[in-house]
This record gives sequence, structure tokens and C-alpha cells, in this order.
Amino acid sequence: MSEPLVPDPHAWRTLRAPSLADLDVLAAEVFRTLPERFRTLCDNLVIRVEDFPEDEVLREMGLEDEFDLLGLFQGVGLPFRSESAPTQMPNLIWLYRRPILDYWAEHEETLGAIVAHVLVHEIGHHFGLSDADIEAIERTPD
Repeated sequence: MSEPLVPDPHAWRTLRAPSLADLDVLAAEVFRTLPERFRTLCDNLVIRVEDFPEDEVLREMGLEDEFDLLGLFQGVGLPFRSESAPTQMPNLIWLYRRPILDYWAEHEETLGAIVAHVLVHEIGHHFGLSDADIEAIERTPD
């Protein structure tokens, strides 16, 4: 017979899904563990956690289901920025809590691994990489 997941089955009564603040802390911890040279290149990068993407984002991306987007990069990738451009807004990475939690519930990955994957993927866009570039990198052996 296998051991119970929680020694006291009544302990489940108090467990809750991670909040926006919880995911914000997790994302900050993941970011902190990235190599310093990458973090340095993310100096003006802002990471935000929301429950879902805005309807306008879904429309622009041609998505019908708000659960289809785990994260989003908004801004101008580093290679495309210009020093002569007028004041530039900081680049933003959005992590979407509810789609991330839904993905977590359906897969055998830890929540930390999922948040790390989504965050690193979006940081790749900050570095100027396309989805195809990122997918090619992900396919290469460690």
C-alpha cells in the first residue's frame, strides 16, 4: 500500500491554489537563480503576474481561449532597441496564473519547473529570439 500524500488527510482542507502573490514570489526566485550575465541583460525588464491575459491580447494573438497563453513578452527585444529612440517603456513579461495552474494540473511537472520554463521562454523574446529560435534551442541536448 502506498503512503498518503499528506500524513493527515484533513490537512488538505486548508490548502489553496497559489495566489498571484505566491506566483510573483516564485517567479522572482526563478529569476534570481538565472545566471548573472542573463540577469544583467534584464536590468529594465519588469515581470508581472496576472490571472489571465487581457481580451485585447487574446484578440491580437488570435486566441479564443484565455487558458491558451501561459506568458507573454511585450516590448522591444534588446537587439532591436535604439539608443536614439525617444524614451522607451521597459520591456514586460506577463505570467498568467490561471493558465499556468491549469497546465500544472494536467502535467507531471512541478509548478516551479513550469514557471521557470515560461519565464525563460519570455526572457528569450526579450533577448530578441523568435518562438522558432527558442524551440530550436529547447530541442538541443543539454
